[in-house]
Amino acid sequence: MAWRSSGSSNAGLIANLAENGLIKSDRVRKAMLNVDRAHYAPELPYQDSPQSIGMSATISAPHMHASASESLLQFLHPNSKVLDVGCGSGYLTHVLANLVEPDGKVIGVDHIQGLVDLATRNMGRNAEGKELLASGRVQFIKADGRKGWPAGGPYDAIHVGAAAVEAHGSLVEQLKSPGR
Repeated sequence: MAWRSSGSSNAGLIANLAENGLIKSDRVRKAMLNVDRAHYAPELPYQDSPQSIGMSATISAPHMHASASESLLQFLHPNSKVLDVGCGSGYLTHVLANLVEPDGKVIGVDHIQGLVDLATRNMGRNAEGKELLASGRVQFIKADGRKGWPAGGPYDAIHVGAAAVEAHGSLVEQLKSPGR
C-alpha cells in the first residue's frame, strides 16, 4: 500500500516500501537506499506521493520509482546502458546508475533545459553523484524524448517517465534485443 509507505527518513521510506511489498528485490532496495530522495524532492521528500519540482513537472512517487526499477531489473547489469526519458529531477536516473554499477551508463533526457540543469545540480549534491557525473557514467541531455538519444544506444533498458500517447518507433529501434 503506497499511501502507508511514507517515512521520516530515506531509510524509513525504503523500509516501508519493502515492507509493503512495493520493493521486492534486495538490489532495488539497496539502490534506492543509496540515493537520498531529499536531494531530489524539494518538500516532504520521504512522503510516498508525487511532488512538483517546478516547470510544470513532478517527481513521481517513490513507489513508482520502485516499480520501474523492479520491472527493468533483469536488464540492468554491471555494464548495461540505460536511457531515462523524462528524467526530471534526476532521482530515478541516479537509482538506475546504482543498478548498473560499476561500469554501466545511464543517460537522462528531458526536453526542458531547466530540468536538465536541475537534475545535474541535484545529482551533484553528494560525492557519489558528483563522481557519476565526472566519470560520464551519468549524463543529462536536453533532447526530444520521443526520439530518444541514438548517440548513446543501443540500450539494454529504456525507461519512459514522461507522458506518451504511443510507443515511438525511434525508441524501440534504440533498444537492444532482448531489452525492455
